[in-house]
Amino acid sequence: MKLLVRWLLLAAALLLVAYLYPGVSVTSFGTAMVAALVLGLLNTVVRPLLVLLTLPVTLLTLGLFLFVINAVLFWATASVLNGFNVNGFFAALVGSMIYSLCGMVIDSAMESLFGD
Repeated sequence: MKLLVRWLLLAAALLLVAYLYPGVSVTSFGTAMVAALVLGLLNTVVRPLLVLLTLPVTLLTLGLFLFVINAVLFWATASVLNGFNVNGFFAALVGSMIYSLCGMVIDSAMESLFGD
């Protein structure tokens, strides 16, 4: 139940990103659900590998390179799916930041509602 609610809220967060920032567009809630699923899978499988491979750069930039990794995964998700578009790297960077902030709010709300 908790996972389903989180997935639906993250899909809504993608729609919010598209509403707030014109560089990101999502055609429908169904597309947002698929995009949230793909983005979650990429963050689970690919992100740890990218973080490990870019560890020297991440340490050199004091962790700021993690924003680049998030943007690349956000952009990769948009390039794989129809109906979810990102207009360039800067749009992916801003979109991934807004999406991450929404994700933190969602996780905080879920923890206070459902407990852990």
